[in-house]
Amino acid sequence: MFSDSQSGAKASAMLYSVIETAKANGLEPYHYLRTLFIRLPSCGSIEDFERLLPWQVELEELPKV
Repeated sequence: MFSDSQSGAKASAMLYSVIETAKANGLEPYHYLRTLFIRLPSCGSIEDFERLLPWQVELEELPKV
């Protein structure tokens, strides 16, 4: 309904799932996504990825504004 293609709808659904799982685990979604985008490129093992799950992650410090 809100996507132009099936792949766009699938991508949206995955992102919404990540956001809602973060909320369900008491995390602020922006802060969690920011941490994921910072740390995902340096993940090299299953354990690295598991440390990023919302029920295990230690969030990055947000800069002071």
